[in-house]
Amino acid sequence: MPRRAFAIHKERIFYGWVIAVTGLVISLIGLGARYSFGVFFKSLEAEFALTRGATSSIFSIYMLLCCVFAILGGWALDKYGPKKICFLMGFLTGLSLILTSQTSALWQLYITYGLLLSLGTGAVYPVVNSTTSRWFERKRGSALGITTSGGGVGAIVMAPFATYLITHLDWRTALIVLGLVSWLVVGVISMLMKKEPGDVGLLPDGAKAEKAKEGIQENVAGPAGFSLQESVRVGNFWVLWLLWFFLSFSVHLIFVHVVPYAVDMGFSLMDAAVIVSLVGGLSIAGRVVVGRISDATGRKPPAIACALLQVGALVWLTWAQELWMLYAFAIAFGFLWGGLSTMVTALIGDVFGMRSIGAIMGAMSAGWALGAAIGPAIGGYTYDVSGHYVVAFGTAAALLLVATFLTALVKRGT
Repeated sequence: MPRRAFAIHKERIFYGWVIAVTGLVISLIGLGARYSFGVFFKSLEAEFALTRGATSSIFSIYMLLCCVFAILGGWALDKYGPKKICFLMGFLTGLSLILTSQTSALWQLYITYGLLLSLGTGAVYPVVNSTTSRWFERKRGSALGITTSGGGVGAIVMAPFATYLITHLDWRTALIVLGLVSWLVVGVISMLMKKEPGDVGLLPDGAKAEKAKEGIQENVAGPAGFSLQESVRVGNFWVLWLLWFFLSFSVHLIFVHVVPYAVDMGFSLMDAAVIVSLVGGLSIAGRVVVGRISDATGRKPPAIACALLQVGALVWLTWAQELWMLYAFAIAFGFLWGGLSTMVTALIGDVFGMRSIGAIMGAMSAGWALGAAIGPAIGGYTYDVSGHYVVAFGTAAALLLVATFLTALVKRGT
């Protein structure tokens, strides 16, 4: 009797939800390491006697290389599956952080952080989210809301954890600890990853789930769709690519510069790190809430609302002077970022199908990586020239306003 009850319970848990949560944890480590750069910013600036622009260049080079490895990672996912790719990414992430702790010159940081960490984390987003997309159809928005929350959880956990280690030990020890965590956690949990429902004799959850219960045999490889070569020939691809670029520009400018911005205003490093945690934490709520809403309303209306409201949040930040105002910005910006990024991810699967979703998501993520490289660089350069962030924050707001109009141009057809 207990054995039968256990079997029934197992049947009720669709393995796609395991994939979604596993992707969340892998993103937590990989993207959490990325979004923690801001809390190391002042330490690196002081240790190596760098300007703010030069310090930003470390992150920018890292993200430029992520453009390349996002595309290669998406291709490798379609060819080799997520288990091997995720295990390798976790190993390289840990190696990068540990070697970065031993650096003594700027050029070494370009190699250990810029090159090695991009190898480890550049393809995290396309790998875990395209894998989750393969497992879901009707509930894709909700599932991606879970998986894409990994970056937000990472910001909540990793930034304060790294800040604690830096404050009580030093920045080098903090990097060693984060590297060991990557080896342990990602190395173990990557073993749960499976490429698609057909690997375990299932069908995607959602529209076909009921047919699967009835024993109807269908193609378990997932729905047909575009190849990468076909997708780049249609306008939707470049509209979504630009959406990724503009959103990433603004998000990573904030992640890299909001901590030194707050510290410059006289707030403590820990108070400033809370801003990063709030952005990450509220992005989780945004991903889950907006993801569920989009399953009922469609992707475009909530995406347009999120992009437009983010413009207002950045204008607010430009004039913020008190700590509560910075926290209010972080709450709003984080929720809206989470909602918009989940909508763009879901739209990629909706528009192009699952045929080459890994390669397509990888190519799209190159736009995200490029925006992440340019945004912080612009922030560092404009600060060095002007001594403030008004131009940088204003540029990010203007690009998100353009993103609002681009979202309206996305079509479900070609």
